Amino acid sequence: MLILFRPGATRPAVLILGMLTVLLCAACQPKRELRLSGKTMGTTYHVKVVTGLFTSGPDLQQQIDNRLAAINKSMSTYDPGSEISRFNAIESTSASFSPSDDFLNVLQVAGKLYRLTDGAWDGTLDPLVNLWGFGRKGEVNHIPDDGEIRQTLAHVGFDRIRLDPSGTMTKKDPAVTLDLASIAKGYGVDEIARLLGSKGFSNFLVEIGGEVYARGRRKDGMPWRVGINRPDKTAAFIDVYKAVPLTDRAMATSGDYRIFFQIDDQSYSHILDPRTGRPVSNGVVSATVVAANCTVADGLATALMVMGPEKGVALVNRLASVACLIVVRQPDGTLTDHPSVGFVVR
Repeated sequence: MLILFRPGATRPAVLILGMLTVLLCAACQPKRELRLSGKTMGTTYHVKVVTGLFTSGPDLQQQIDNRLAAINKSMSTYDPGSEISRFNAIESTSASFSPSDDFLNVLQVAGKLYRLTDGAWDGTLDPLVNLWGFGRKGEVNHIPDDGEIRQTLAHVGFDRIRLDPSGTMTKKDPAVTLDLASIAKGYGVDEIARLLGSKGFSNFLVEIGGEVYARGRRKDGMPWRVGINRPDKTAAFIDVYKAVPLTDRAMATSGDYRIFFQIDDQSYSHILDPRTGRPVSNGVVSATVVAANCTVADGLATALMVMGPEKGVALVNRLASVACLIVVRQPDGTLTDHPSVGFVVR
């Protein structure tokens, strides 16, 4: 700001003092918790931002909606025009595909998760998901026979996709297809957190379909606290099993108690073991992961459901800045917690 004044005048000191007062008042203005919500990726999102009185909620909401729409357009298997659907439609090993930055970012994490978990997490379960009736096509509540499972498993394996250093993709198996739903929501959380950070916000909570990233603190100065849903088919969404304090961390939970079908006394979860082609049946009902970003936490939580408590906790204990809680239901119905080193609840 340019201030013009006459030599010897005293008004600039008054003006400068006034400017400092305005700046100090802006710094100490009352804070509010701006709450935004909407629909995305077949679920809902909720964002809480600690901000001043003059932040425009509608403007920020529009930016969030636009960013999530772009991610969904890239990775939704329910959209025939999405990137992932166009890649899945390729039926040749010679055709190359050039993914967008979003798609490429998720694919790179997908490859790391596949290798890290020895295939317990696999982004090519799309045909198995459909075979069991949990996807966009296939018979609902269908129990495949052994032959169907073997035939489908023959085209499952993330190593059947080649991602060149140049960023292009090709199929080693023309029948392989992708389903990245188990990390796409986590990526969406990370991207909205990145968007809010770029706007200068330093205290916020982002949640998409139960996957969360928390930065800074709540309006009252306390850490954000995120609940783990009670892993029971009859539990309400607000029924909290454990509460986890989060600051500058992401948290994701995978479970067998929300998406499943039941025939007679047998329950079949949507969490599929890539090695057997069948729903997991190891007693694990919930796996929660706390990590630096939600893309990794999201995928790793799914992998731990498959790996089980011993191998899962052992893997997490080898990873820097990652913690987990695996919950197992015993034959008598009681729940047993298997936390990793560093997993904290309040």
